[in-house]
Amino acid sequence: MGSEPIVLGIETSCDETGVGIVRGSTLLADTIASSVEEHARFGGVVPEVASRAHLEAIVPTVERACATAGITLRDVDAIAVTAGPGLAGALMVGVASAKGLALSLGVPLYGVNHLASHVAVDIVEHGPLPEPTMALLVSGGHSSLLLVEDVTEQITSLGSTIDDAAGEAFDKVARVLGLPFPGGPHIDRAAREGQVTIDFPRGLTTGRDLERHRFDFSFSGLKTAVTRWVQAREEAGETVPVADVAASFQEAVVDVLTRKAVRACLERGVEHLQIGGGVAANSRLRALAQSRCEDAGIELRVPRPGLCTDNGAMVAALGAELLRRGRTPSVLDLGTDSSMPVTQITG
Repeated sequence: MGSEPIVLGIETSCDETGVGIVRGSTLLADTIASSVEEHARFGGVVPEVASRAHLEAIVPTVERACATAGITLRDVDAIAVTAGPGLAGALMVGVASAKGLALSLGVPLYGVNHLASHVAVDIVEHGPLPEPTMALLVSGGHSSLLLVEDVTEQITSLGSTIDDAAGEAFDKVARVLGLPFPGGPHIDRAAREGQVTIDFPRGLTTGRDLERHRFDFSFSGLKTAVTRWVQAREEAGETVPVADVAASFQEAVVDVLTRKAVRACLERGVEHLQIGGGVAANSRLRALAQSRCEDAGIELRVPRPGLCTDNGAMVAALGAELLRRGRTPSVLDLGTDSSMPVTQITG
């Protein structure tokens, strides 16, 4: 089996039941059971539905991951689990399962931060993280700019969203345009057929707003601007050019995200930028970030799309790094924290 320890990671912070298995820095399995279709008819994630789905999925997902990795649970050297942030009930399912496994197997337990895990997952794809690394995390619940000096011990938050997260704005604008939930992939697809013809607002990028919120994000005003633009066309009896609206909205989001991330790198003297979280799967965000990083002499790291959305591999990757660096495991009466700050890497 090789001499490096095997870590099993469990992720249940939202609507994906993810189980990942990592040996050292090699990904052996990344298994996901998603309840997104159960939430789609509500137009968003329903916490109670998510918790029940995790309860049903957790055991078969662990079994499937072990089968994929070609191991048994007895081969596992440590268990890692998302302890926060996330939906309280959903987190409890994962943490309770992880405690049961760690106790029965007699192995250490690491309760980890969901956001730090999004950073750590790139280790299994592109190798060790340069220190320091600037991380831009963009998802349905988070838009954060983080200075990562040690992914197991020292992460500083430089900025975050002051209202809607980027992924949340994608979902809301998709609904306005009559596109399905979750909105990100559908807007990305529609935007490829459209042109950037509308100059939607870029929040917190000028004047006093920029001084006060240099690395913070705001997408609420943009979402409102898109909604009003669409409503005005509909009230005038005009056809809404969905592809052009999608492209223009998407451009406004990724312009702000990449501009602030590159500025943070240059001002802090950081030569590496990593983008993670579900919105990192967006094709335009990847392309614009690549272009701006090349112009600024910054190396860009972005995991493949399947590792950007919530998954167990990212939790296992952070657990493996904690184990490798000899960090103290969590206690067995580990709790969950639905609003765990990113500066707290372990529970």
